[in-house]
Amino acid sequence: MSTDARFWDNLAERYAAKPVSNLAAYQRKLEVTKARLSATDVILDIGCGTGALALELAPRVAHVHALDFSGEMVRIGKGKAEAQHVTNVTFHQSTLEASQAFQPGQFDGICAYNILHLVEDRAATLRRVFELLKPGGFFISSTAVLGESFVPYKPVLTFMRWVGKAPPVGVFGADTLLREFHEAGFVDISTPDVGADKTTAFAVATKPR
Repeated sequence: MSTDARFWDNLAERYAAKPVSNLAAYQRKLEVTKARLSATDVILDIGCGTGALALELAPRVAHVHALDFSGEMVRIGKGKAEAQHVTNVTFHQSTLEASQAFQPGQFDGICAYNILHLVEDRAATLRRVFELLKPGGFFISSTAVLGESFVPYKPVLTFMRWVGKAPPVGVFGADTLLREFHEAGFVDISTPDVGADKTTAFAVATKPR
């Protein structure tokens, strides 16, 4: 990640309380994701925030590893897991690049909801995701593709970052993201229609067997 964790630490409580902006699309994303799961799966949730996705998937799999570099996000996620009596989610405070907790080929599936537009080097992140997946493992992501909008996001986000109201955000299109998936080695890449707006790319991909 290319931004200071303190930005997300300061945002964590509000982030946890904020309702999902497009609940219908989010529910359809969950349906697509859950359809790929089996009871023996070990899953990694990258950029887990306060654990909403990890806790949603936990009843359907053997274990979920939830990763975020914000200590406050992780703290809230752990509290939610405890309150919900969920025992098969492990929270990790780190970035994907820095974490030493995971081994190549460890995961049956990896999820990255709302994170790929925030990483400094997407190509490196996608290579690491590919490495951590078992052959035949799935990768599901939901990513802001602000390059699909006519809004001049680059100068707007630059100003917002300058005044401390936004983290560094990559501005690119869906075609760029899907090309990067191909370049990382993924196959069977699809973009299911979940009813999200054009600035969100929801994609499902597979590591070859």
